[in-house]
Amino acid sequence: MPDSISWANDAPYYLAAALLGYVLGSIPFGLILTKLSGLGDIRSIGSGNIGATNVLRTGRKDLAALTLLLDGGKGAAAALIAGMYGQEMMMVAAFSAFIGHLFPVWLRFKGGKGVATYLGVLLGAAWPVGLFACATWLVVAFVMRISSLAALTMAVASPVFAWFIISPQIAEMAAAMSVLVFIRHHQNIARLLRGEEPKIGRKKAAGDGSAAPQ
Repeated sequence: MPDSISWANDAPYYLAAALLGYVLGSIPFGLILTKLSGLGDIRSIGSGNIGATNVLRTGRKDLAALTLLLDGGKGAAAALIAGMYGQEMMMVAAFSAFIGHLFPVWLRFKGGKGVATYLGVLLGAAWPVGLFACATWLVVAFVMRISSLAALTMAVASPVFAWFIISPQIAEMAAAMSVLVFIRHHQNIARLLRGEEPKIGRKKAAGDGSAAPQ
């Protein structure tokens, strides 16, 4: 356990938590799974994204589901492992996992859009908030059939859920992740405003500008 009195004593622990979270978060499961399955580089199809929505465009629903679970799982794992050493340590590791997914060093800092990892972080850090966030995504995705709209709605709602259900600290972490989700979805937002955002499950050709929210 880190000594809460001295930052000099605490710093190595927080650094270790950040490193653990970042390394876990930076594992590009979508890319690994599609390559191992003989589908080539997922970055060369659809939106070029490494997340589950773009994996779905290969026609492999099983790989998309596994990518979703693993991308979420790495966020949850970072939160749960570091959470054994207190909330602050957990938040450092969890947020670092989210950053790792968005900016993996192995892919020249060009990662996914963070939605699955965001949900995993919430489930690991504050599972009631995570469940509400997942439910929000599922309801909007089922009704509207637009993954990015579901992701953006979830990103708006999650800090509110966290504020009222858990604590302001978790809400602040969720808000920071939500800002990054919106930034990563700027192209999706533009297409939503034009009414051009594709529906879930629709295959897109490479270079068409269709972005996935994962």
